[in-house]
Amino acid sequence: MGLEVEKIREDFPILKTGLAYLDNAASSLTPEPVLERMVSFYREYRANVERGVHSLSQRTTAASSKARNEVRKFIGAKEDEEIIFTKNTTEGINFVANGLKWSKDDQIITTVIEHHSNLIPWQRVSKNSGVELEVLKPDSQGRFSPQDFEKSINPKTKLVAITQVSNVLGCIVPVKEVVEIAHEHDALVLVDGAQSVPHFPVDVQKLGCDFLVFSGHKMLGPTGIGVLYVNREHIQKLEPLAIGGGSIEKVWSDRYELAPSPERFEAGTPPIAETIGLAEAVRYLRKHGMDQIVVHEKKLVKKMHEGLSEMSGVEVYGPKNPSERSGIFAFNIGDMSPHDVAATLDNVAKIMVRSGHHCAMPLHNELLKRPQGSVRASVYLYNTMAEIDRFLSAVEEIAKTLA
Repeated sequence: MGLEVEKIREDFPILKTGLAYLDNAASSLTPEPVLERMVSFYREYRANVERGVHSLSQRTTAASSKARNEVRKFIGAKEDEEIIFTKNTTEGINFVANGLKWSKDDQIITTVIEHHSNLIPWQRVSKNSGVELEVLKPDSQGRFSPQDFEKSINPKTKLVAITQVSNVLGCIVPVKEVVEIAHEHDALVLVDGAQSVPHFPVDVQKLGCDFLVFSGHKMLGPTGIGVLYVNREHIQKLEPLAIGGGSIEKVWSDRYELAPSPERFEAGTPPIAETIGLAEAVRYLRKHGMDQIVVHEKKLVKKMHEGLSEMSGVEVYGPKNPSERSGIFAFNIGDMSPHDVAATLDNVAKIMVRSGHHCAMPLHNELLKRPQGSVRASVYLYNTMAEIDRFLSAVEEIAKTLA
C-alpha cells in the first residue's frame, strides 16, 4: 500500500485554497494533529517543566520527557540524554562550534555546498582560534566521493562538518563512508540533517556520526524547535552554549555544578509547546511511514527532473541522475531574475517556490557561477503528481516568453 496522499492533504487546510506548496526545503507545512497537540497543552495543562510538584507541572514534565523519547527513537539514538533541544539546526551547529575546545593545531573540514549555518560558525572558529579550515569542492554536479574526503582528513583533523543533503542541489553526500574515514583519524563528524531527517530514515547508529542537527519546522513541526544529537561519548567534551536556571545541579555563591545531560545544555524555560509539537510531527511521519515517503518522493523527483531537463532555456543544477538526488531542484530560466521567476509562479499559477541564494552564496558564486542565485522547488509527502505537472507547465510558459 502506497502513501495515501489525498488523505494526508486533508490534514493541511491551507492546501484547500488551491495553492501548490513547493517550498518545503525552507519550511514545511504543519498538519492539524500537530497543531491540536500544541493547543491542547496551552488549554489543558499549561505549566512549566521541572518547576513544581502540582499536577499541571507534572503532566507538562511527563509530556516533555515523552517528546524527547519520541525524537530519540526516530533517529535511532541510544539514550534520551543524547537528545538536546535547540531553536533550530543553526543553533545546534553553534552549540558544537562554541562548545568544543579548539587549538591552532586543529583542522576543520567542511564543503562549499554547505548552508551558511554549517560554514560561518567554522569560519569564526578559525578566525578566533587559529584553526585551519579546509573547504572541499565537489564535481560539477555537486557530488562528492569518499575519496574526496580521504585526501584531506589527516591526524590534525578534529572535526568534519558536512550536510547529508544539499539544500540547493539536492545531492546526497556519502556520510557513512566519510564518518568511517574520519574516525580512522580520530576526527569527529557533525552531520547537518536539516534536509535529510524529514525525508528519509536517518539512524545515527548506522551513520556512526558524533553529532547530528536538524529542525522541526522542516519536518511538519513548529518553528522554534530543533535537535542536536550528541553521542554520549562526547557529552562531557561539550561546554553548554548557555547556562542558568535548569542547567545546574548545585550552586554556591562562588561556584556551580552542572546538571547531567540534557538539562545541562537547556538553560531556562524550554519551548515546551514546540517540543510537544515536534514529537507529534515525528509520530505523524512514523504513522505514514518514512519508507513510503521515500517511494512517493522518488516518483515526484523523477517527474520533475525529466520535465525540467527537457525544457529549452532552463538550466537545472545538481546530479543529472535522479536516483542520486532528493526532492530539491534549483534552476534558472535564461537570464531572468530568480525572484521574478518565483513571483511569476506565485502570481500566475499560485505555486510557492523559493528564490535567491538559499543561504548558500559560496555554492552559487564558486560552483554554479550564478551570483544572482537560483529558483528552488522542493517536494514533500503532501505534494502530488498533478502539482508537478502544473509546476512544469508554468515554468515552460515562462521559458517560452524568453525564447
